[in-house]
Amino acid sequence: MFTPAELLEINTLLTPENKIVILTHYNPDGDAIGSSLGLKHYLKAKGIHAEVIVPNDFPKFLKWMPESKKVIIAEYKRKLAADMIAAADVIFCLDFNSPSRIGLLGDWLVKAQGKKILIDHHQQPEQFDFVYSDTVIPATSQMIYHFIEALEDEKLVNQDMAECMYTGIMTDTGGFRFRSTSATTHRIIANLIEKGADPAMITSNTWDTNTVSRLHLLALVLGRIEVVNNGTVAILSLTRNELKEFGFQKGDTEGFVNYGLSIAGVKMSAFFMEDLYEDFIKISFRSKDDVDVNQFSRKYFNGGGHINAAGGKSYGSLNNTIGNFKDVLDKDDFIKS
Repeated sequence: MFTPAELLEINTLLTPENKIVILTHYNPDGDAIGSSLGLKHYLKAKGIHAEVIVPNDFPKFLKWMPESKKVIIAEYKRKLAADMIAAADVIFCLDFNSPSRIGLLGDWLVKAQGKKILIDHHQQPEQFDFVYSDTVIPATSQMIYHFIEALEDEKLVNQDMAECMYTGIMTDTGGFRFRSTSATTHRIIANLIEKGADPAMITSNTWDTNTVSRLHLLALVLGRIEVVNNGTVAILSLTRNELKEFGFQKGDTEGFVNYGLSIAGVKMSAFFMEDLYEDFIKISFRSKDDVDVNQFSRKYFNGGGHINAAGGKSYGSLNNTIGNFKDVLDKDDFIKS
């Protein structure tokens, strides 16, 4: 958490007179949007206006959250987003650890004169004016709750805040399945339910939204799943043509990588997908126990994240990238049997 002196200084910045923006990472997920909107609703409860700005669009299954339609998407409103960041007195940076993680917003953030406040749970954060970084906490949305607690404003938590933070925690813990989910996490979830978060409604709105095209893509992925490295690593993949054939929409492949971990004996799952528009391979890694995919991704695939959940990129072909991945597994002895 921020030090008492930092909290006091941050609190003096949170005034209706100051212009405040909230930024999150490229390809925003449930925790990115949940934490950003949760913080926005908290500031609103204090009589303070804030704008949420994201680099690019986010999945439809997250657009049920209160005021999600008011999020400014920079790829569609570039000048507005740039002007707001430049004019901001306070810039909250949520769920990312470096300006390089926020796409076209990164350069604007670096040049901005406003006070930059980082709240994030990823490994190896860069320097900001104020830093609250904790890699043990499973979701930035949980950190927003702790931030509100530290400011002694827990009484302000309302249904809008509760729904957003619940969604962020739920999605980033895989439905409270990941080992980073703690007793504290569950206590906070209980508090959010008491404040109006409806687990059945949130789960249905977020996860019970499959389209036929998404299920076709999932069937393709599962139909050719490959298990290597003596049964400890699962490989899943999709080509650009397959995405086009089944009408891919943002968010359709969310959670596909987790299916690999459901196989008995598998300790790491890797999902490789050709980007629909640009010439690179997007990679998602998930793991169990002490298999550190953050370090693996940083070392070999231009990425990073958490110990058990990370992402990466490759600029080779899909086949070459998967082949390189297998070679690295053989040479590195990454997963000890």
